[in-house]
Amino acid sequence: MTDTLTQSERSERMSRIRSKDSIPEMRLRRLIHGMGYRYRLHVKTLPGTPDLVFPARKAVIFMHGCFWHWHQDCKVARLPKSKVDFWRGKFEANKRRDEENVKQLEVLGWRVLMLWECQVMDKDMNKVATLVKQFLDGNTGIKHNEIV
Repeated sequence: MTDTLTQSERSERMSRIRSKDSIPEMRLRRLIHGMGYRYRLHVKTLPGTPDLVFPARKAVIFMHGCFWHWHQDCKVARLPKSKVDFWRGKFEANKRRDEENVKQLEVLGWRVLMLWECQVMDKDMNKVATLVKQFLDGNTGIKHNEIV
Protein backbone atom coordinates (compact mmCIF):
# COMPACT_ATOMS: atom_id res chain seq x y z
CA MET A 1 0.00 0.00 0.00
CA THR A 2 1.32 3.44 -0.85
CA ASP A 3 1.33 6.42 1.46
CA THR A 4 -1.68 8.71 1.13
CA LEU A 5 0.48 11.77 1.84
CA THR A 6 3.22 13.30 -0.27
CA GLN A 7 6.77 13.02 0.98
CA SER A 8 6.78 16.66 2.18
CA GLU A 9 3.39 16.25 3.90
CA ARG A 10 4.60 13.07 5.65
CA SER A 11 7.83 14.80 6.69
CA GLU A 12 5.91 17.75 8.11
CA ARG A 13 3.56 15.45 10.03
CA MET A 14 6.40 13.34 11.44
CA SER A 15 8.24 16.50 12.56
CA ARG A 16 5.34 17.29 14.90
CA ILE A 17 5.99 14.18 17.01
CA ARG A 18 7.55 15.22 20.30
CA SER A 19 10.44 13.44 21.97
CA LYS A 20 10.00 15.44 25.20
CA ASP A 21 6.97 16.66 27.10
CA SER A 22 4.59 14.27 25.33
CA ILE A 23 1.14 13.69 26.81
CA PRO A 24 2.11 10.32 28.35
CA GLU A 25 5.33 11.79 29.77
CA MET A 26 3.51 14.76 31.29
CA ARG A 27 0.91 12.44 32.81
CA LEU A 28 3.67 10.30 34.35
CA ARG A 29 5.50 13.37 35.66
CA ARG A 30 2.33 14.71 37.33
CA LEU A 31 1.71 11.31 38.94
CA ILE A 32 5.25 10.97 40.30
CA HIS A 33 5.42 14.58 41.48
CA GLY A 34 2.07 14.12 43.22
CA MET A 35 3.51 11.10 45.01
CA GLY A 36 6.15 13.39 46.53
CA TYR A 37 9.15 12.32 44.46
CA ARG A 38 11.40 14.94 42.89
CA TYR A 39 13.45 14.34 39.76
CA ARG A 40 15.56 15.88 37.03
CA LEU A 41 14.46 15.82 33.40
CA HIS A 42 16.29 14.51 30.33
CA VAL A 43 19.82 14.34 31.72
CA LYS A 44 21.97 14.40 28.59
CA THR A 45 25.09 13.15 30.37
CA LEU A 46 23.49 9.74 30.97
CA PRO A 47 23.19 7.07 28.26
CA GLY A 48 19.87 7.35 26.44
CA THR A 49 19.00 10.71 28.06
CA PRO A 50 16.48 9.23 30.54
CA ASP A 51 13.16 11.05 30.84
CA LEU A 52 13.17 11.15 34.65
CA VAL A 53 16.32 10.94 36.78
CA PHE A 54 16.38 10.48 40.54
CA PRO A 55 20.05 11.14 41.39
CA ALA A 56 19.85 10.45 45.15
CA ARG A 57 18.15 7.12 44.46
CA LYS A 58 20.49 6.31 41.55
CA ALA A 59 17.38 5.49 39.50
CA VAL A 60 16.05 6.50 36.08
CA ILE A 61 12.72 6.06 34.33
CA PHE A 62 12.23 5.94 30.58
CA MET A 63 8.76 6.81 29.26
CA HIS A 64 8.72 4.90 25.97
CA GLY A 65 6.23 5.45 23.19
CA CYS A 66 4.77 2.10 22.13
CA PHE A 67 5.09 2.85 18.41
CA TRP A 68 8.65 4.19 18.33
CA HIS A 69 10.14 1.73 20.80
CA TRP A 70 8.15 -1.22 19.42
CA HIS A 71 6.28 -2.43 22.50
CA GLN A 72 5.72 -6.17 22.12
CA ASP A 73 2.09 -7.32 21.73
CA CYS A 74 0.74 -3.77 21.93
CA LYS A 75 -1.96 -2.56 19.56
CA VAL A 76 -0.29 0.87 19.35
CA ALA A 77 2.96 -0.68 18.06
CA ARG A 78 1.68 -1.67 14.66
CA LEU A 79 3.92 -1.87 11.64
CA PRO A 80 3.09 0.78 9.01
CA LYS A 81 1.83 -0.59 5.71
CA SER A 82 4.19 1.45 3.54
CA LYS A 83 8.00 1.16 3.52
CA VAL A 84 7.80 -1.97 5.67
CA ASP A 85 11.52 -2.77 5.37
CA PHE A 86 12.48 0.75 6.43
CA TRP A 87 10.18 0.72 9.48
CA ARG A 88 11.13 -2.77 10.58
CA GLY A 89 14.81 -1.79 10.47
CA LYS A 90 14.08 1.47 12.28
CA PHE A 91 12.19 -0.26 15.10
CA GLU A 92 14.82 -2.98 15.48
CA ALA A 93 17.57 -0.34 15.68
CA ASN A 94 15.57 1.56 18.31
CA LYS A 95 15.16 -1.59 20.41
CA ARG A 96 18.89 -2.40 20.15
CA ARG A 97 19.78 1.17 21.15
CA ASP A 98 17.38 1.01 24.12
CA GLU A 99 18.91 -2.28 25.29
CA GLU A 100 22.44 -0.86 24.99
CA ASN A 101 21.48 2.25 26.94
CA VAL A 102 20.05 0.11 29.76
CA LYS A 103 23.23 -1.98 29.88
CA GLN A 104 25.41 1.14 30.04
CA LEU A 105 23.30 2.66 32.80
CA GLU A 106 23.42 -0.55 34.83
CA VAL A 107 27.21 -0.70 34.45
CA LEU A 108 27.32 2.85 35.83
CA GLY A 109 25.29 1.69 38.84
CA TRP A 110 21.89 3.11 37.86
CA ARG A 111 18.61 1.25 38.33
CA VAL A 112 16.35 1.47 35.27
CA LEU A 113 12.59 1.29 34.84
CA MET A 114 10.90 1.46 31.44
CA LEU A 115 7.27 2.44 31.31
CA TRP A 116 5.15 2.30 28.17
CA GLU A 117 2.74 4.78 26.67
CA CYS A 118 -0.16 2.29 26.85
CA GLN A 119 0.45 1.76 30.58
CA VAL A 120 0.50 5.45 31.40
CA MET A 121 -2.47 6.30 29.19
CA ASP A 122 -4.61 3.63 30.88
CA LYS A 123 -7.46 5.10 32.92
CA ASP A 124 -6.34 3.35 36.10
CA MET A 125 -2.95 4.72 37.11
CA ASN A 126 -2.89 2.77 40.40
CA LYS A 127 -0.78 -0.03 38.89
CA VAL A 128 1.73 2.46 37.53
CA ALA A 129 1.85 4.32 40.86
CA THR A 130 2.45 1.07 42.75
CA LEU A 131 5.20 -0.02 40.37
CA VAL A 132 6.92 3.39 40.49
CA LYS A 133 6.76 3.49 44.30
CA GLN A 134 8.24 -0.01 44.60
CA PHE A 135 10.96 0.85 42.11
CA LEU A 136 11.91 4.20 43.63
CA ASP A 137 11.83 2.90 47.17
CA GLY A 138 14.44 0.32 46.23
CA ASN A 139 12.44 -2.87 45.72
CA THR A 140 15.16 -4.96 44.09
CA GLY A 141 12.58 -7.34 42.62
CA ILE A 142 11.68 -4.79 39.92
CA LYS A 143 13.46 -5.45 36.64
CA HIS A 144 14.07 -2.73 34.04
CA ASN A 145 11.72 -4.32 31.53
CA GLU A 146 8.89 -5.19 33.91
CA ILE A 147 5.44 -4.57 32.47
CA VAL A 148 2.49 -3.59 34.64
